[in-house]
Amino acid sequence: MTDTVDTSVPPSTSARSGGRAARRAARAAPLADHLRPIRAGMSGGTYKPLTQAGMERIHRAALDALEQIGLADAPPSGIAYLTGAGAILGDDGRIRFPRALVEDTIAKANRSITLFARDPAHDLELSGTRVHYGTAGAAVHLVDVEGRNYRECTVQDLHDAARITDVLDNIHFLQRPMVCRDIADNREMDLNTVYACAAGTRKHIGTSFTEPSFVPDALKMLHMIAGGEDKWRERPFMSNSNCFVVPPMKFATEACQVMEECIKGGMPVLLLSAGMAGATAPSTVAGAIVQAVAECLAGLVYVNAVKPGHAAIFGTWPFGLDLRTGAMTGGSGEQALLSAGCAQMHQFYGVPGGAAAGIADAKLPDMQAGWEQMCSNVMAGLSGLNMVYEAAGMHASLLGFCHESLILGDDLIGHAMRCVRGIEVTDETVAVDQIAEVCLGGSGHYLGTDQTLGRMQSDYVYPRLGDRTSPKEWAEIGKPDLIAKAIARKDEILGKRSEARFDPIVDAQIRAAFKIHLPA
Repeated sequence: MTDTVDTSVPPSTSARSGGRAARRAARAAPLADHLRPIRAGMSGGTYKPLTQAGMERIHRAALDALEQIGLADAPPSGIAYLTGAGAILGDDGRIRFPRALVEDTIAKANRSITLFARDPAHDLELSGTRVHYGTAGAAVHLVDVEGRNYRECTVQDLHDAARITDVLDNIHFLQRPMVCRDIADNREMDLNTVYACAAGTRKHIGTSFTEPSFVPDALKMLHMIAGGEDKWRERPFMSNSNCFVVPPMKFATEACQVMEECIKGGMPVLLLSAGMAGATAPSTVAGAIVQAVAECLAGLVYVNAVKPGHAAIFGTWPFGLDLRTGAMTGGSGEQALLSAGCAQMHQFYGVPGGAAAGIADAKLPDMQAGWEQMCSNVMAGLSGLNMVYEAAGMHASLLGFCHESLILGDDLIGHAMRCVRGIEVTDETVAVDQIAEVCLGGSGHYLGTDQTLGRMQSDYVYPRLGDRTSPKEWAEIGKPDLIAKAIARKDEILGKRSEARFDPIVDAQIRAAFKIHLPA
């Protein structure tokens, strides 16, 4: 119980400000793990936009599409793997998938996958409705919030994004969110992407590869970072984000060959189908989900034909489209529904899955960006999406990435995660005893009660940068600007040495073997 303040004598301004400062310091201090109100892997699944009948109908439609239409353009190696598993190569060159083959693959598919991190504290267990938020994308521009401009991304920008991600509690993984436009050679770009990400964060990483011939060198670097191939295969801390299809219903030949190399190298695979509703996928929400599900089921058969039981994430990523202009609508309500519906289909099959949410069509981290990012992030979490990709930092419909928005996204996702956690109803939380204590001869309010003080950290999420002061307090502290606070936080993070940096000997070995563009 706190000391009682005599409210008949107004406390001095210095006392008020001192108390506020102490409270802010307490909120800024890291919480003990058992007190944290939110954490990676909390279970969602309370929001269900699809009925059971709707999911079953989508499933049947996907099986029809695979059996009757099939997919074109598989590489020769893919044709061999798939026909060996029971798929049928037609005279038209399309691979068709008998229902029994697909259903047998679903029955044998992994129900749980662990995405390892360099630091085991950041390992992610993908199963059921466990929710994790992180980055992704292939932005070609970096958002300069101070100049309100866009410029081309660099490898330093990517490394900085990894370093920022490493210290943000609510960003649980780093899938490469931008392309290093300052490295012209594709092989060097792919290898430096691996280096920049891994040297910046101890969390799980995702990336893609331009050509299959680049994968062995990337694996060599990863073995060096891990301490040997055996250590890498034991705990692969990087996954391959693989656009293995070119919607509608065609394999991406070279990406499939990349996928085969990654599977052989022990790297988990994200099977990514990213059709655009109304352009490369049906315009209806249900139809876009059907096509994405069909394509990812084909991918699941493919992966298990290469290596049964290999870790694969069911990456249904259909995107929305503004049919008036042809512009992508990553921040729309339709996008939120697409991803939430996909999450339900992952649960229908019982397989770990991922989809996109948190994308802003807004060009800057402004009010439009806020409503766009919050809408889809909350719905994705409530639907129990295992991997919420592109959840922070993405602007201009994925064309731009913003460091400051990544930092602000940590606050935003914290509140989304509190929604995911939901409402616990227990003897303690219904609080009848507390109501009686306060109302029957008590103080008449709940401020300072043991229950309030005891749960203020474990039940409530407090923003790090969001402002909750009164107008008077806001003016007294200089009317702080949200973007300016995000810039200051970015500078604070990047001003310190990265905890993810490599051992100097390992770093020297990597630099001797590969042309690394980041300064030592």
